[in-house]
Amino acid sequence: MFVFPVEISFFQFIQKGYNPLLALTALVSGGMLLWPLVRKSTGGPRVDTARAIHLINREDALLVDVRDSGEYAAGHILGAKNLPLARIDEGAGEIAKRKEKPLIVYDDGGERSAKAAAALKRQGFTQVASLSGGLGAWRQAGLPVEK
Repeated sequence: MFVFPVEISFFQFIQKGYNPLLALTALVSGGMLLWPLVRKSTGGPRVDTARAIHLINREDALLVDVRDSGEYAAGHILGAKNLPLARIDEGAGEIAKRKEKPLIVYDDGGERSAKAAAALKRQGFTQVASLSGGLGAWRQAGLPVEK
């Protein structure tokens, strides 16, 4: 069994070629552990369906569907406004007067909603959250969807 000297650093470990596959595995697994933290911080807070319903009923939150208009027409959350991600930087349109009220943005899975939430925050919206699981989670909870 080989014993490493105490003063060896990670970079020396790699340079000396003790086990580059082990070093690569450590880097990849560390990155995979940090990825959820990085992903959550980019789009701001996320809310589950129960918290979203609470925000809608108690704090007059507005649901914003950031999918394309074709996807929106195929089915969306009851009362949601459509503001496709591609048009979000052009301005928030009719929701612009709601900068101080809660907004819940959603899409199918969460990628577009995180980007949309970040863009809306840059435009001055103070209370923006993404719906965890998007429309799929809403449907799975048995909540109303309209066409």
